[in-house]
Amino acid sequence: MIRACDPAGFEAILGVVNDGAQAYRGVIPAACWHEPYMPESELRGELAAGVAFWAQVEGDQLRGVMGIQDVHDVTLIRHAYVLSDHQRRGIGSQLLQHLLNRTARPVLLGTWADAVWAARFYEKHGFRKVAPEQKDRLLSRYWSVPGRQVAASVVLVDPVARRELDLG
Repeated sequence: MIRACDPAGFEAILGVVNDGAQAYRGVIPAACWHEPYMPESELRGELAAGVAFWAQVEGDQLRGVMGIQDVHDVTLIRHAYVLSDHQRRGIGSQLLQHLLNRTARPVLLGTWADAVWAARFYEKHGFRKVAPEQKDRLLSRYWSVPGRQVAASVVLVDPVARRELDLG
């Protein structure tokens, strides 16, 4: 079952993010890794900035979370994580499809360049990487990320974004 997360689920969202993010340990640049991967203050900031989280749940357990955020003329998919012992079971696909069905706007997402499995996941769902010079422009327009993260990231776009944002 997919449901919207409410403020009472803050700790559960944080738990899923930090557990699921363990897949990036040793993969992303060491300067970008920290414990916990997402501190409480960062999650509170993302919620305050308008990221709405959705969860895949079984009973009362969140097994995966994914955020969606409208920024300017696009929708961003943000913070997609599945509990490590539930990965590769279709939970991320369910969440992504649910969020894609919630918007008619162009959709962009970013992930770590060295997390090739993450990019492949999104490519399987019709997203395509943009060229490096487009990536930098898109990251500066739609995200607030540090320079070292920009250098270590890729941006993927859905077919609507590719066409409407003239990304070739």
